[in-house]
Amino acid sequence: MRKLRIVFMGTPDFAVATLEAVNNSEHKVVGVITAPDRPAGRGRKLQQSAVKQYALANDLRILQPKNLKNEEFLQDLKTLNANLQIVVAFRMLPEVVWSMPEFGTFNLHASLLPNYRGAAPINWAIINGEVKTGVTTFFIDNKIDTGEIILQEETTITENETAGQLHDKLMVLGADLVLRTVDLISADKAFTKKQIVAGEIKSAYKIYKETCQIDWNKSIDEIHDHIRGLSPYPGAWTNLILNNEDISLKIYKAAKVIEAHEHTIGKLMVSKKELKIAVQEGYILLEEIQLPGKKRMPVLALLNGMKLTENTKVR
Repeated sequence: MRKLRIVFMGTPDFAVATLEAVNNSEHKVVGVITAPDRPAGRGRKLQQSAVKQYALANDLRILQPKNLKNEEFLQDLKTLNANLQIVVAFRMLPEVVWSMPEFGTFNLHASLLPNYRGAAPINWAIINGEVKTGVTTFFIDNKIDTGEIILQEETTITENETAGQLHDKLMVLGADLVLRTVDLISADKAFTKKQIVAGEIKSAYKIYKETCQIDWNKSIDEIHDHIRGLSPYPGAWTNLILNNEDISLKIYKAAKVIEAHEHTIGKLMVSKKELKIAVQEGYILLEEIQLPGKKRMPVLALLNGMKLTENTKVR
């Protein structure tokens, strides 16, 4: 089994676990490609990506191109003399980049392809009520998430699991799958299979603010899946109608209460310790929320600090 020279491409926390696993393997990470530093926060200070922070702490060569077709960047990439590139949570690569190394470029994707191709596979798997998902490694081609599959690993999604919890689980699973993939490529045993699309596949398109609004007319299961599928980021939200004023309320954690009732959909049921919303088949019991300009809080803090009247509702 040969030792490979690897260029790693990634940006967020999800990619760091894989970079660390590869960097601690017998193979050599000769370069790290990550997003340029971006201004963030109230002070608009430049913020480094999670991948860059790891690379700096481990003395890895870093490139941060704005344009992946830039000639200077391409020349720098060539001089790294990598024979394999690994991509985890990065951006679409031009062919001149992904075709450069001898053994190609493979990507780690947080779904069981071909389902949930796209930007937000973890969120959509939960929003859609899936009970299983997984991770896939595949060789990159000139489309998005369509290349030939190398390996897949499946895992279950539990009833109350959030996107954040699933993210962390797939992050660890994915790092292990990448190492197994690298070893197969190193030993010339990476046998691939084409993605078979039978019927309609489920998409994982980018999530926008409008996507996150809760539709209280949906079933209790759909609403619960919507909330946990967007927790902790970007967060499901609704309009709280209080004294004829609309207040945006984010909901991060909730529970289902299956119970027959005759209340109007969206009506708030308030007690000293509970806040629940009438939906089909029962109630959504709010547990953790956030008001505009405030930090996330347990719902009890909201009940202690805001007077909710009988006319209060959501929409």
